[in-house]
Order: sequence, then C-alpha cells, then structure tokens
Amino acid sequence: MLRDRSNLIVGLLLPIGLILVFGFGISFDVKDARVTVVLEDSSQTARDAVAGLQGSPYLAPTWVTSMAAAERMIRAGQTDAILRVPIDFSRRMAAGDGQLQLLLNGVDSSTASTIEGYVSGALTVPAQQQADRAGNKPTGVASIAIIQRVWFNEANESTWYIVPGLVVLVMTLIGAFLTSLLVAREWERGTLESLFVTPVRPLELVIAKLAPYLVVGAIDLLMCVLAAKFLFHVPMRGSLPVIIVVSLLYLMVSLLLGLFISGATRNQFAASQMALLASFMPAMMLSGFVFDLRNVPIAIQAVSQLLPATHFMGLIKTLFMAGDYWPDIIRTSAILVLYVVVLTVATRRTLRKKLD
Repeated sequence: MLRDRSNLIVGLLLPIGLILVFGFGISFDVKDARVTVVLEDSSQTARDAVAGLQGSPYLAPTWVTSMAAAERMIRAGQTDAILRVPIDFSRRMAAGDGQLQLLLNGVDSSTASTIEGYVSGALTVPAQQQADRAGNKPTGVASIAIIQRVWFNEANESTWYIVPGLVVLVMTLIGAFLTSLLVAREWERGTLESLFVTPVRPLELVIAKLAPYLVVGAIDLLMCVLAAKFLFHVPMRGSLPVIIVVSLLYLMVSLLLGLFISGATRNQFAASQMALLASFMPAMMLSGFVFDLRNVPIAIQAVSQLLPATHFMGLIKTLFMAGDYWPDIIRTSAILVLYVVVLTVATRRTLRKKLD
C-alpha cells in the first residue's frame, strides 16, 4: 500500500474531504431569507402588522411601494418571497377582515415552505407582544388572513425542483467521469505515443477525443429533457433552443475537464478518482442541487462560485420553471464560454508531443 501512493491518498484524503464537505458545506437551515414587502398601504396600522419581519433572524426584509418592482425582483431571483400589504388593509383591519398576500418563489419548494412558516410566525409576533402586555388574548394582527400563492411551482412539487438539477448531474457524469479515462488509458497502453509521429496537432487531438462523447452527451440531454417533460411533467417555460445551447456549453466544460484530468494524471485509477472528487461530488453537493448555498459559510460559498456546475444549476432551474431571463442567460453563458476556453488551452498543453 505504501508503494501505491494513489490508493493511499484516496484512502486517507477522501474521508477527510467528505467530513469537511458534509460538516461545513451542507445546511438545510434557511437564514436571511429575502422577503420583499410591498407597502401599498403606508399607514401605521399596516407598518405595525409587518413589524415582526424585522425582528426575525431568519428573514431579511426589503421594502418597496409597488407590486411591479417586487415582481421584477422575484423574476430576477433577487427575492424569495413577496408580502403584499393591499391599499385597503387598514380599513379591512378595522372591520376585522385584514388580509395580506404572500407570494413565494417555488423554484426551490423546500425553501419556499420554510419561508412561508417563518413569515407566518413573524407576523404573529406583534400581536403576541401586545397580548402579553395587555394580559389577554391576541388581537389585531392575529386576525390577519394570509393569502398564499407559490410562483413558478404552483403544484409545490419537489420533483419540479429536482429533475432540472439532474440534467446538471448527468452532464457532469457523462462529461468529466467518462472522458477522464480516455487519454490515461492510451498512456497506459502506449498507443498515444504512436500519435506523436503523426502530423496531428494537440488541438486536433482534443477535438477528436471530445467529438464522440459530445454526441453521447447530446443524446443523454435529449433523454433528460423528454423525461422531464413527459415522464415527470416538469414545466418548460423557457425557450427549448436556449436550454439546449447552454446545456451543450456545460457539457463541453465537463468533457474538457475530464480530458484535462486524464492528460494530467496519465493513470486510469487516479484519473477516475480525481474526476469524481473534482466534478461529480462538487456538482452534487456544492452547486445548489441539494440545498440553498446562501445558508453555508462564506468560504464554501466562495468555493461554489468557482464551479461551473453552480452557475449552470441556477440557470437550468430558472429556464425550466421561470422562463427566459436574459441577463442571467447571458451572464452564465459567458462564464461557461470562459471555462471552455481556459480548459481547452490547459488540455492542449497536457497533450503536447513530448515524452517525459
């Protein structure tokens, strides 16, 4: 075992990595949830009704005066919920029929349910404090009815949230894991050395290695989209061509990452383990597939932003459930193109016609 350094490294470092990732990187708590309060009624009665939001450590309220501004924020992913105080709130409260409207971003159904509970609990705080001071039952705010709606996931189905994320995992697995064995296998067999006496250039070799797996990945992408649409009935509110283009861009990133690992390690076992640790596991644990990344430590958030899967995960969920939001599409596509360029250059350097 001491002679086989790769086995020893995996046996000792993999458990440490898992402990750190699971211990520090995973949290199902929701903190500082972004709630946009639309104060159409700016009376003191309305302000007292929502005052409890400011005292909650789990909510981060912002205040706007128009529903149109709040809708733009939720469509852009800048808020998790909208709490609307209608213009006739004070009058209806005086009549004992006060109502507030709560709109939840259902792209993440689990987070939406948690925020709904936090908001409902926070709205009872002023009434409870008033009751404690008066020594009687709660009045006023306690009589408010919350009219709830879930945007982008009307059925509140967790499947709608999970299935688009599976596209990311499938593209990562097919791309990075399988191509990580290509060059390493040829180095071990000695067949790659025969290419060094041919006129083929490193960039041409990269393209030739990627082409078959790009076709395989495109077929897998088609199966994922068809399964999402017809098997799991996930809505596809974004443009299908946009979904395909950005998915193929991410597939290229995964393929190039696997090929780079393969060329750099030149060993099938080491390459497969590196691909698992550098691509599939981070894509599953640190991309936002399992939980909201805003609830993890800042250091983990910073690491997650370096992963192409994190950017693609957010975009593919938005495309499926919310529709085409072009600022997000352009930003994420630019990031993926940058990864393609950087990894192409790096992979080309690992395939130089040179024997060590």
